[in-house]
Amino acid sequence: MKVEPLGLPGVFLITPTAHGDARGFFMESYRRDVLLAHGVDIEFVQDNHSLSAQKGTVRGLHYQEESMAQTKLLRVLTGSVYDVAVDIRRDSPTYGKWVGVTLSAENRQQILIPKGFAHGFCTLEPNTQIHYKVDAYYSSAHDRGIRWNDPAIGIDWPVTEAEAVLSAKDAASPMLSFLE
Repeated sequence: MKVEPLGLPGVFLITPTAHGDARGFFMESYRRDVLLAHGVDIEFVQDNHSLSAQKGTVRGLHYQEESMAQTKLLRVLTGSVYDVAVDIRRDSPTYGKWVGVTLSAENRQQILIPKGFAHGFCTLEPNTQIHYKVDAYYSSAHDRGIRWNDPAIGIDWPVTEAEAVLSAKDAASPMLSFLE
């Protein structure tokens, strides 16, 4: 398993080693000891699974308020996404900065997004399924969002505003300046 920093503190790209033959493959998708060796000490408490039926579906940018903030370890089971993490820690020198990676069932890569970051993704294929682990339970009372296309953040999404498939909640999310 390869663990690489992605340019923002605590955000890592994880590439599991897959052992394959004519039958398929086997891989360890999570190893606590490997993450500990990279200074990541997480106890996951909940697994989530989502399906986005349409290409161009944008989910996010989501986060939970501090007392229920979540670290996420995300991977794609079918299809592919452009996945984004945005630093929303007000005292951080990288506040408002973002990183993005393409995750797919084919490349088997994962992204680890720590507490204090908003997360979002855009599906690059129809019927994309995502699986992710979190270290705090979902809390609707702490659930928040930032507008996916906030110009102050400037994410280079693979869809235009006209092409994006959004929930009403995500379309109405406030800009990052609202947090300030």
